[in-house]
Order: sequence, then structure tokens, then C-alpha cells
Amino acid sequence: MNWTSSEIVDVLKFLLPGFVSAAIFYSFTSHSKPSEFGLVVQALIFTIVGEAVIAALLLVDRFAWMKDQGVVLSVPVAVSLGLIAAYVSNNDTIHRFLRWLGITRETSYPSEWYSAFAQHPDCCVVLHLKGERRLYGWPEEWPSRPEEGHFRITEGEWLTDDEDGEKKKAQETGVSAIMIPVGEVEMVEFLSAASYEEIKD
Repeated sequence: MNWTSSEIVDVLKFLLPGFVSAAIFYSFTSHSKPSEFGLVVQALIFTIVGEAVIAALLLVDRFAWMKDQGVVLSVPVAVSLGLIAAYVSNNDTIHRFLRWLGITRETSYPSEWYSAFAQHPDCCVVLHLKGERRLYGWPEEWPSRPEEGHFRITEGEWLTDDEDGEKKKAQETGVSAIMIPVGEVEMVEFLSAASYEEIKD
């Protein structure tokens, strides 16, 4: 099927609001961008939903005067759809409801790694590092994926065992944060605030 340049331009103009929504979605989430074809499909879905929203708005008397200026509504609708999709994904809103219904066990997070950190926002962590070192503290920042990035740990303390197996801690005095590359981490433990206070005491 041979397309003329004008037809391609018309298709791109039609999909432009969808591309805006998709760009906003991927800017505010940790989901990986799909292939070009996948991105076009997502832009088409966003565009169709956006057109449905605009059609519904034009049925309201307040927006009736924009009937011949649908493009004026397309930008704010596209931005709103992207922000809503990002919010729903980052908060597991739809999947949480579907799990409650028993329809799925999946989450809306991009991976189990991301899901673990998202579901333990008030926990400190113990990072098991290469060389049998252990560091615990509060994760101010963590990588979205287990393949790249750094942990930024505040109130970090090294955790060791003495000869009797008792836990000892060695706080880094004067250090406000410690950066640990994710490649050095072999395992991550999540501790509740109460468990954290027990260790500190």
C-alpha cells in the first residue's frame, strides 16, 4: 500500500494528540517505551479515547461554541489523558480494583522490582552487597530497574555480626547520604519502621 506524503501528514495530524498523551505518560512513569509500531498503536488508542471525550464535551452546552474548533480542545484533553494514565499506572489504581475482583494478579507497575519499592514506601532497606557487606538505612532514591542506576541511602549504617552472632552497626559519621550502584547489590530486604528502630537501639 503506497501512501502519499499528504496522507501521511493527515494521519500524523490525527494521531498527534495521542502522541502527546503517550509522551506525557512515559515522562511520568518508569515504563519502557515500546517499539515504533507499539507507540503508534498507543497513540491511536489515546487519540480514540480523546476524540470520545471531546465528542462528549461538545454535547455540553457550555462547549457547544467549540464545535468547529475541536483542535482547541484536543491539546488540553491529550495532556489530561496522559496525566491521568500516568497517575493510574503509578498508583496501581485499575489493577488493584481488578485484583480485588479476582480478575488478575498483575499490577500496573513495570516490573516486580518497581512493585516491591512502590508497595513499601515507609520501609527502610538492608542492601546485601557483594563481598558479604550489608548496608541499611532509608532509601531516598532507588533505580527504577534492577539493571542500572544507584541507590541513595540516608542514615546509612553498615551492619555486621560479632563473634556471638549479635548484630553490630557502624554509622558513617558526618555522611548525609551514600550512593550504591545497583550492580553491587545482590539482595534487598525491606524493614518496617518498628524493625528499623529495634536495630538502631
